[in-house]
Amino acid sequence: MSKKIILASASPRRRRLLRQIGLTFQVMPSSINENNSICHDPSANVQAMALRKARDVAARLEDGIVIGADTQILVDGEVFGKPKDAADAARMLSRLSGRIHRVITGVALVDAGTGFEETWAETTLVTFRELSQDEIYAYVETGEPMGKAGAYGIQGRAAAFVERIEGCYFNVVGLPLARLVQKLRKLWG
Repeated sequence: MSKKIILASASPRRRRLLRQIGLTFQVMPSSINENNSICHDPSANVQAMALRKARDVAARLEDGIVIGADTQILVDGEVFGKPKDAADAARMLSRLSGRIHRVITGVALVDAGTGFEETWAETTLVTFRELSQDEIYAYVETGEPMGKAGAYGIQGRAAAFVERIEGCYFNVVGLPLARLVQKLRKLWG
């Protein structure tokens, strides 16, 4: 791959995932406010937000492929972004307890040199076991839920809450890697 890759995110999880698959990239976080909903459809919303982030960074560059991403959690039609505080994190985890929820990540690729844009969304179903209030509060006290959609990190302590996943595990962490690599390869022919 000859073009430089720029990740439009400060997320340490997304950086780790890209390093894990051997990509060389730069990090240039977008300045887009992530708490604004753009569309009522969750899949369209995460794609639109990812595209806004990628465009924001691409506008500052002459060339390179910018990767933008946005993740949301849905349970019974309710959208969970990042918790506002510890009480919000505990509320989200209580709602996820004993249920299946959807993790939707929107990804956008923007070629800063040509203006080419592509977006898509990946959905993974995650089943949580029943959680006690003590478990929820102990987990919230670790601080791990903060800054994470749905108030949990599957790659961290919350792994003990997950009974089953259907779909891409890496999507739940923050980027659907297999599909991302396929899309990047298409850009380079």
